Amino acid sequence: MFKLVNFSDLQGKILLSIDQREDVLEFTCATSEKYKMFHIQECCEDIHLEDVIGDLQSLIGHEILLAEEITNSFEKGTNCFTWTFYKIATLKNYVTLKWEGSSNGYYSERVDFVQIN
Repeated sequence: MFKLVNFSDLQGKILLSIDQREDVLEFTCATSEKYKMFHIQECCEDIHLEDVIGDLQSLIGHEILLAEEITNSFEKGTNCFTWTFYKIATLKNYVTLKWEGSSNGYYSERVDFVQIN
């Protein structure tokens, strides 16, 4: 089971591990909490992790001081496009996750961030 949470919930946490498998990221915190970032596929949309800017492993063992989501969308014809940037910062390093989404306008282009029970 999981529940949808805000990406900013990572702020103040210390990460023990970050596992990446294609378009899925799993975050394990020192407080035993686990989070998963991915997209729940519906039908006519494509959402994927376009780029990781920085070294995710450099965040391990340091308190997350910034966990911010920034989204920008536009429509072109009958198609919708969304870019979502997730910024994570510690005193040691800064990482940006760039997600790209597109759809016919009827489906979500949102990245799902959930807490795993």
